[in-house]
Amino acid sequence: MGKKIFIIGHTFPEPTTTAAGSRMMQLIKLFIKEGFQVTFGSAASTSDKSADLHILGITSENLKLNHPSFDILIAKLEPTIVLFDRYITEEQFGWRVAEHCPNALRVLDTEDLHFLRKAREVSFKKHGNLNDLQLYTDTAKRELASILRSDLSLIISEIEMALLIDIFHIPEGLLQYLPFLPKSLAGTLGKIPEYEERNGFIAIGNFYHAPNVDSVKWLHKEIWPAIRKQLPEATLSVFGAYAPQQILELHSERNGFFIKGWAPSVEEVMCAARICLAPIRFGAGLKGKLLDAMSYGTPAVTTTIGAEGMYGAGKDAGGIEDDVARFTNCAVTLYSEKRDWLVSQQTGFEILDSRFNAEGHSKNLLDKIKGISEAVVMHRNDNFIGQILQHHTLQASKYMSKWIESKNQESL
Repeated sequence: MGKKIFIIGHTFPEPTTTAAGSRMMQLIKLFIKEGFQVTFGSAASTSDKSADLHILGITSENLKLNHPSFDILIAKLEPTIVLFDRYITEEQFGWRVAEHCPNALRVLDTEDLHFLRKAREVSFKKHGNLNDLQLYTDTAKRELASILRSDLSLIISEIEMALLIDIFHIPEGLLQYLPFLPKSLAGTLGKIPEYEERNGFIAIGNFYHAPNVDSVKWLHKEIWPAIRKQLPEATLSVFGAYAPQQILELHSERNGFFIKGWAPSVEEVMCAARICLAPIRFGAGLKGKLLDAMSYGTPAVTTTIGAEGMYGAGKDAGGIEDDVARFTNCAVTLYSEKRDWLVSQQTGFEILDSRFNAEGHSKNLLDKIKGISEAVVMHRNDNFIGQILQHHTLQASKYMSKWIESKNQESL
């Protein structure tokens, strides 16, 4: 039968617009390299920015929610692994996979912990800080239940690994730390533009993501005016797909604040800039923009939340500041002082090599999958709480879905 993986996505991956899209393409290429036959399915439509999966030899499937066609498809595919790209897709399709392909390994890619991201957003918008963090929410219950039902969950940040294990007591055997898997820098360092060849600041991020919207608004209101006061000729180029009107209206040539929209090539715009600014005040997971900045030799100034899980203890690839004045001074110094800039750039390369080694992390994941696959019954029995949740919670999901399915047929 061979090795087959069926990936169920909330959307088709958009690697040029979201870090989640890049993450998914990294996973897809990892499994292709390992000899898996890959099928990708989603109930969403493709967009003009969706990756061309066909060119990689991947079969795409348009899925229907609450529809028996999925049962026929999954039984026909007979995958050895089913990968859900977030807990919502596991809720929608997990019970069908368990029912029709009980031997398939069910893997959840959390991307980041949605309940943590949401709790931080709520706290920040309500209080202006993260001091009143409410983690024990209905979203947390849903996401943690999904993790327990799955045979393995991929966790992108060490901080989130610790949260799940230490605070919520999720068994470590159900989790696999798997950060972003960047391409090797070998052969590219000599092509990265030097300090003198770069100009201006860059901020980048998909505007469907609330932390990115807040980040650009904070830049416009407080940080950028302070930087321009010290560097009156400097410019800031803001890149990101799906910018809302409130962001488009911030464009100001007079103030050197340019809203430039989607960047087809992150490499091109990141390599042109001297400094990346990422004042992220809430969110979760790892920040793809900071990984890109390190990959292309662009020092970055970010916040404690932005740097979470990125650099390791006592290191950064530019600066970590939460105060406007200190953030500004750090950005200006890095921009103006070549020696500081070069040290930050080199530190970024070292962090990539030590913390984001794609070969090592890929091997760890594949070894974990192999180990679980060889003893899946024992693995599931050790996580009997997961079986209980599978039985009770997904029975409810199953019969609700069957009811919706029946109602849909009646309306035809």
